[in-house]
This record gives sequence, C-alpha cells and structure tokens, in this order.
Amino acid sequence: MSFTETTSRSWFSRLKGALVKIVIGLVLVVGCLWLLGWNEGRSVKTYRALVEGAGIVVSVEAGAVDAANEGKLVHVSGPVTPVGVPSDGLFGVEARGGVGLERIVEMYQWVESSRSETRTKLGGGEETVTTYSYSKDWRRNEINSNTFRQSGHDNPKKPVDDADFAVPTAKIGAFSVAGERAAALGRDTPVQLTDAGAARLRSALSLGKPMTLVSGAAVYSADPNNPAVGDIRVRFERSDLQEASFVAAQRGDTLADYRTSNGRTLFLSDAGLASAADMFDAAQSENTIITWLLRVGGLIGIFVGFAAMLSILGVIADVIPFLGSIVRFGTSAIALVLTLLIGPLVIAIAWIAYRPVLAISILAVGILLAGFVLTRRRAKTAPAALGRA
Repeated sequence: MSFTETTSRSWFSRLKGALVKIVIGLVLVVGCLWLLGWNEGRSVKTYRALVEGAGIVVSVEAGAVDAANEGKLVHVSGPVTPVGVPSDGLFGVEARGGVGLERIVEMYQWVESSRSETRTKLGGGEETVTTYSYSKDWRRNEINSNTFRQSGHDNPKKPVDDADFAVPTAKIGAFSVAGERAAALGRDTPVQLTDAGAARLRSALSLGKPMTLVSGAAVYSADPNNPAVGDIRVRFERSDLQEASFVAAQRGDTLADYRTSNGRTLFLSDAGLASAADMFDAAQSENTIITWLLRVGGLIGIFVGFAAMLSILGVIADVIPFLGSIVRFGTSAIALVLTLLIGPLVIAIAWIAYRPVLAISILAVGILLAGFVLTRRRAKTAPAALGRA
C-alpha cells in the first residue's frame, strides 16, 4: 500500500532555505567545537579519577563489613541475593528469585516509510518525487499517525506502557546495593505466563477483546493469527544475577558512589567475579571508546555544519544544473578541509589546557624531529650545490 507525491520548490524558495541553513550550520559548528573541547576535559578527568581509584581501592571479603573501611573505596565480589520480589502491581506478575522484571507492551500499528528522488531543473528549481509506503507491524513505541502524509492509517493510543521493576536492594554477602544497579547487570530471560497469570491479566486489562496466550505472551486480539491495528501484546522478561563484583564507597553496609579528589564519581559493576584491576582496566577501555566516539561524532557534526553553511553556493549555481553539482562537490571538499584543520586544532588546544605537560612534550618532540629532518636535508643539499658550482 503506497502512494506517490511530487513537490516542487522554486529557486528563490531554495535560496531562502539555504540562508536558514547558514544559521543552522553555524550553530552546529560552534556546538560541535564545544563538544570536542568538553570531551577532552571529560576524558582526562575520568582517566585521572580511575587512576586515583585504582591506587586506593581496597579489596574486602563480602562476608563481613569492616567499620575501618567506612567511606573508603572498596572492591567486593560474591553471590547476589535479592531482597524482595520484583513484581508488576498492575498485572500481578512476579519474578521470584530475580533482581528485576520488565513489562514489554507492543501494539499492532501502521508504519510509514518513504523513499525520495530529487532532481534539479533548469533555472535552479527543484522537483522531489516521494513514495510513501504503509505496512502493519508490532512496535513497542507508539507511532503518531497524525504525521502520516496519507490519511486512513490511524493508530490508536497505547492503552498501557512498558515498565521496569527491580527489587529494593540486593545483598552481596553482608553488603547491600540498590536493586536497580543489580537488575542492570542481570541476564534477561522470558517469563512464561501460566493460566493463573493469564487470568490476572484478563482482569487487570480489559480492551473489549479476548485475551489469548501465544508463546508465553498475552495477546489481546479477536484473532491472534491475523492481528488488527490496535491489538496489544504483553510479555515479561525477568533479570537474574547469580554473582557480581562492585567497586564503590562503603557507607555502613551499603555500596554507594565514591567521589574522587577531582569531583568525579566512581561506581564500577560487573556481572560475575572480577578483580579490581580488571574492572578498572575495563573502565579505562570504555572511557577511551567513548572519547573516540565523541571525537568522530564531533568532527562529523563540524563537517555537516560547514557543508550546510556553504550549501548556498550550490543553490546559486543550480541555475545551470550540472554546474551546481560541480560546485557542491567543491564545497564538500572545502568543508572537509576546514573540518580537518579546525577540529584537530580544537582537540590540540584542549590537550594543552587539560594535559599541558604531555601536550607540550609531544609538541617539543615534533619540533625537534622537524628540525632534525631539515638539518639533514640541508646537509645533503650543501655538497650537491658545491659540486655544481
């Protein structure tokens, strides 16, 4: 099920849009430059906090709480015992022995997808042909059909939302940790609803449709094999955690956030038994990955911003379509060059601000190497010049 829509924009309309893109591009470039600088500071502060933590952490036995370690950064490993039962009060579903329970609600909905082709006409105008397609699928997120280009594909409101439930606390020997933190480490497995559970769901939620158990999930539909738009599917997953390791501050018998000397908070966790050294190594690796992801994301954002600012040149040249394509290729190259010049420069400046000793040392080594290479080249060219004389 699809339909095609053709839209046209005049050259003057595109020119107005290009002027708006200049402002958007400028904001994007400034924002991403700030992001690059902030990211370097975040990375350095996190690195230093982890180094500090690795140097002061105390590995303790989980079986007893030593008051001498009050307020210290401790490493604890051991079996996990949930305190309480995670349960969904609305549907009466429980996960006994688990640390968490998740309610997953899907609705059978209309889904819109589109595919566009744009061509530039002589004189700078632009014509776009867009094909909109409509299909039905089970989705957790509620799709707003008011934004669809074609009417007649209406989605109702989702009658009940997803939800997460965790035990209040979990015990690691004599220590306690917040249930949400334990649930985040658990292994998720489906909860198979029983006939008794199905009866509770029928009484808890009435949609004017029969409810049927299908592969352990509750399906509210007149015909589960041929669902209709608005039908609901409810299923549950439980989170189980046998053993865990934590690096955190000891507050009484509770494991809490630890604040380092530079103001960063430390709370490391891992499913299973892991040493403190391994947990800090993993945290440093994660910090490195996040740093590079933000660097790449910032550089891409700067490139997009410069490309948006320069797009007005392509629009102006589109009066002759093939000329516009050439200009856009050129502006993309310029945007790339500006990105590769300005982005690393901001990172370098941030390094000098946050890592002055290291940054200046690298710069000094670079200058010395460059001087050595130039000296060697001059030494080689001087005899050759004397020979020609």
